[in-house]
Amino acid sequence: MPRYPRDFRGYGANPPDAAWPDGAKIAVSVVLNYEEGGENNILHGDGQSEAFLSDIAGAAPWPGQRHWNMESIYDYGARAGFWRLHRLFTEMAIPVTIYGVSTALARNPEQVAAMKSAGWEIASHGLKWVDHRDMPADEERAQIAESIRLHTEVVGSPPRGWYTGRCSVNTVDLTAATGQFDWISDTYDDDLPYWREVGDRDQLVIPYTLEANDMRFATAPGYIEGQQFFQYLKDSFDTLYAEGQAGRAKMFSIGLHCRLIGRPGKIAGLKRFLDYAKSHNAVWFPRRIDIAEHWAKTHPHKRFRRPSQMEREEFVAAYGSIFEHSPWIADRAFDLELGPAHDSATGLHNALCRMFRSASQPERLGVLTAHPDLAGKLAAAKTLTAESTAEQASAALDALTDAERSAFQTLNSAYTAKHGFPFIIAVRDHSKASILAAFTTRIANSTETEFATACAQVERIAELRLKAVLP
Repeated sequence: MPRYPRDFRGYGANPPDAAWPDGAKIAVSVVLNYEEGGENNILHGDGQSEAFLSDIAGAAPWPGQRHWNMESIYDYGARAGFWRLHRLFTEMAIPVTIYGVSTALARNPEQVAAMKSAGWEIASHGLKWVDHRDMPADEERAQIAESIRLHTEVVGSPPRGWYTGRCSVNTVDLTAATGQFDWISDTYDDDLPYWREVGDRDQLVIPYTLEANDMRFATAPGYIEGQQFFQYLKDSFDTLYAEGQAGRAKMFSIGLHCRLIGRPGKIAGLKRFLDYAKSHNAVWFPRRIDIAEHWAKTHPHKRFRRPSQMEREEFVAAYGSIFEHSPWIADRAFDLELGPAHDSATGLHNALCRMFRSASQPERLGVLTAHPDLAGKLAAAKTLTAESTAEQASAALDALTDAERSAFQTLNSAYTAKHGFPFIIAVRDHSKASILAAFTTRIANSTETEFATACAQVERIAELRLKAVLP
């Protein structure tokens, strides 16, 4: 069956309380990409020079040649930019996560030693700083394994986090499948960490950023001065900080590159922002591993059986009674383009309702006539479905006086005789008195009006039933 993999729902309208340590209103994650020595270069066995993220306007690869100017810009990041940033962060006591390209780390031992002495987290940024979009999955898997091996050899401990950057459609699943990483960051789809199920692996994803990122000094549209970078960071911080004050604390990732933000005119904007952020109370500056450890402890993953991952028989067995005695609705819904958006009560309700609404008039009438009379003979004989029994009990329809029972039976008979189907109402939305009042009002409506009203009530009943079993 067609299954749609993208997750547009996320946390929905009610994201969790991040509950950052010490009541922080925002978590500011500073990331420094270390790529110098890992970029495309014929010295590194590549077929061309690098052309991405530099101050050379309109740069293009030079096939088969070294690009001396491009190399010198990357060299600046290692020789000068890194140390300027190292001084800034250590003097301000701001911990940093390094996205370290393994081959770049291997070629920069003094910088690695400085990262370690500062207590920074050194995560993996892949084996080489190259584009992976056309790389076969087996080749990328092998490069991930080699990156882990080389990183461990160079740094002295294996990486606990991963970010490829120029990734393929396979990257997230391949890195998760290693079971190696406490977090991965090759997504840009949220302001909070979240869990992704990859086979038996519950993988924590900490989304990253391409907009609060100094790469926009080297791309269009982008920043041309440090003040613009400061202003964008400040505006983002202010918005997220206000959300945190309102009880919806978020994470703010900032992406940096030694050869870009390490330039004097650019770093001024970053320093101005860090001073501004540190002037606020309840601001947490964690490494990404700190975020991962907090999230795993505070928001551990809880699996549930997802409708979009079920086989037909299981799906129909689980949801065939959502519309009373009408499993054909679930059977048809199974053939829709289900995905993560349908693994919630709201999403699956939409799929089931589509099949109900697109059914023929006789089929929909069959759904209506499958519903029992309220407080009728089936209820008295205790032969209602489990769902209907619980629903009628919620409005105390299982505990009527003799007079109330007689009134319901009289109304049931009159309503069915006039309209050809039983009176249907989502009893969980009502009290016994309001049900009787609606009964009395609706019995006078036209059958056309009541058919539409009953169908809407059937959908509402289905929604309430789903909310009892799905997020």
